Amino acid sequence: MSANEDGVARIFDVLSHPIRRDMLLLLNEKGECTFTDLLNALKVDTGKLSFHLRSLKAFTEQTPAGKYKLTQTGESAVRVIRDVKSWADSADIKSKLDQRPAASFKKRVYAYLTDLALILGITTSVFVATELLPLLMRAEFTFDVGALIFLTLALLWGYSTLLEGFKGQTIGKRIIHLRVVRTDGKKMSYDHAAIRNFGKAFLLPFDLLVGIKHEAYLRYFDKFAGTTVIDLEA
Repeated sequence: MSANEDGVARIFDVLSHPIRRDMLLLLNEKGECTFTDLLNALKVDTGKLSFHLRSLKAFTEQTPAGKYKLTQTGESAVRVIRDVKSWADSADIKSKLDQRPAASFKKRVYAYLTDLALILGITTSVFVATELLPLLMRAEFTFDVGALIFLTLALLWGYSTLLEGFKGQTIGKRIIHLRVVRTDGKKMSYDHAAIRNFGKAFLLPFDLLVGIKHEAYLRYFDKFAGTTVIDLEA
């Protein structure tokens, strides 16, 4: 093994321990930490923390005030840790995509109706409360169904984008045990969630008629966004 290869092996050996990775990420987030700060954040005893700090001597240094901070090597190590975490997430998603079949149309409908009922209940309550205010003030009472429908669909889009972009699951999908994933195996993002849910919220008939020809893409906007829905129970 060459000197460079031996050095690479030592670096990966140091970064293989979760406490040391957490320590580097914490220092990157906080900038500087005292020994006590690290103890409290990492929930380890004094001896163990001292051992890990010695292992990270190439990645950390002490300030004149005695606090710990990252060296330039430590900052590079943080980027490596984040990249590896991202690769691990992508591999996990890709594995789930390979192992789990696409969710059935029936289950997706159940999840959609659950989410729609939830959002419709919220918007109806808000809308009625808003419209009742003129009545209480003895003004003319009107109920704009068109505005209610638009508000419901807009809120459904925002709600679905937020939750699917974060964890791949709305409340309806969580109940039915479904999850949205990207077909390229990468981590789900808000951009992809926004694209796929635009069709669901505003163009559903077109979305279904064009996209239903492929079992992995029951909706056109799923294919356009590069996403699909997998069944976690199958």
